[in-house]
Amino acid sequence: MTARWHLLKRLLLPLAILPAARPALIAQAAEEFVPSDFIRFVEEGKHAGHLDSAIVTYRRGDGVTVHLAAALHVGEKSYYRKLSEAFETYDALLYEMVKPKDLPVAETGRSQSAISMFQRWLKDALELEFQLDAIDYTPRNFIHADMDPDTFFALQKERGESIFTLMLRALQNDLARASRGEKTAQITLIDLIRIFTSKDRSRELKLVLGRQFEDIEAQLAGFEGEKGSVILTERNKVALKVLRETIAQGKKTIGIFYGGGHMRDLEARLVKDLGFRKVDSQWLVAWDMTDMNEKLKPKRKVERF
Repeated sequence: MTARWHLLKRLLLPLAILPAARPALIAQAAEEFVPSDFIRFVEEGKHAGHLDSAIVTYRRGDGVTVHLAAALHVGEKSYYRKLSEAFETYDALLYEMVKPKDLPVAETGRSQSAISMFQRWLKDALELEFQLDAIDYTPRNFIHADMDPDTFFALQKERGESIFTLMLRALQNDLARASRGEKTAQITLIDLIRIFTSKDRSRELKLVLGRQFEDIEAQLAGFEGEKGSVILTERNKVALKVLRETIAQGKKTIGIFYGGGHMRDLEARLVKDLGFRKVDSQWLVAWDMTDMNEKLKPKRKVERF
């Protein structure tokens, strides 16, 4: 009887420990948490460089893996091809887009909204591809993980949130950062002159904007009021709700494809609320601002004596 009792205790012990250990593990992960970078600009000489976005990987003790794929809405064709190759390997890919749940993505691609029109103008000006043209959203593992327009605008109205209030918050945030001596990306008159007098105008414009995009997390943090914002925080909550549902369905390898500015908040929620740990990161070149003249220069011969 004693031997059987000891065997039974050994079998039951993990079940007794898990409920108490899980909150402890989450608390430990939250305490050790250091925010990741998801967008970076890499200088290459005085007037060249590349803008990169990250796919950062997190894992949990139950074997679930989540990849946060930071999106830039315009980019090189090669950038979207590499993202698509990664998405094929996931059991599920949760994507952002404020649209009616059952509306096919293809029918949103020609939206006449100010934001959509600006993005299309930007891709032409920078000679890049537009995300909705370059990514195929029809694979079965793609899952909509965002608000519908009615919910989005109703929440904004409820909070008195608009593009103007968000811009005001962002301006106040920039002024506060400047007063603390923090460096912020600024477009100067010299930058503008160089852009509009350059024969390679699209590359020069990409260089200037690329340096701005590196600061996107700090800039979008300025949108957040005391209760966060609909455009960032509340949409992230929807993405995490869909993530929980997807995990409950037994999916083990899941990607979340959201704009780069959303990622710091999503990462914090993954670690602090859901007990994930960062295990890997990968950088993809989204904008390549290599000086084509330098590329085409013949290599100098090395004289040997």
